[in-house]
Amino acid sequence: MTTPRWLKRLGNSLIIGGQAVAATARGRINKVDLFDQLMEAGPGSFLIVLITGLAAGTVFNIQVAAELSRQGAGSTVGGILAIGMAREIAPLLTATLLTGKVATAYAAQLGTMKVTEQIDAITMLRTEPVEYLVVPRVIAMVVMAPVQCILFFGIALWSGQVSSTNLYQIPPEVFWNSVRTWLTPDDLPFMLIKSLVFGLQIAVLACGWGLTTRGGPKEVGTSTTGAVVMTLVTVSLMDVLLTQILFS
Repeated sequence: MTTPRWLKRLGNSLIIGGQAVAATARGRINKVDLFDQLMEAGPGSFLIVLITGLAAGTVFNIQVAAELSRQGAGSTVGGILAIGMAREIAPLLTATLLTGKVATAYAAQLGTMKVTEQIDAITMLRTEPVEYLVVPRVIAMVVMAPVQCILFFGIALWSGQVSSTNLYQIPPEVFWNSVRTWLTPDDLPFMLIKSLVFGLQIAVLACGWGLTTRGGPKEVGTSTTGAVVMTLVTVSLMDVLLTQILFS
């Protein structure tokens, strides 16, 4: 019985991720490429996070505020929105957006380098490909995923407050007081832990799928698709585990 290729690639990705973490701990970081990767994972993705955060906060609030206002519980709208965003929606949706925006770029870039033998050329120059290519991308995602998550959370709350006030006449002070009452001191740190873990997953799997690309240019598209699918599946599973650990 042969091992499925996706399972082999998952194992190789975990090994590559371990090598990248070890190289980072030893300070072996390609600082030249790091800035470019930080820009791609951060400012280069702010707009899509901003727009989705606006939409998510407004839509979530329309659904919740309409029902709660009918039940005479409009004063709880802000709190419900805040804990829903902090505990689940903000980290998970941010990870999904970064998978579509950044993971596809990582997998395509490294996959193209692999099939055009640029990776082999880097190795022949006595440069470690993981240190040169993977480490900057892993650091960029680990740093920027929590930043993007905070941005998403803040924008979603603000859009929720605006929609509550304009559509359901809930005063801003009532909304924000509800947010302060319902959020616990652990909610925001746990949200950032989730987003950090998701960022690490996204970078490791995208880079792993890129570096294990075989064949010609056609395989680059296949690898990119495979990286996105595997990332979304594993992020969803990790979300279940982290929710059980952090919020139970």
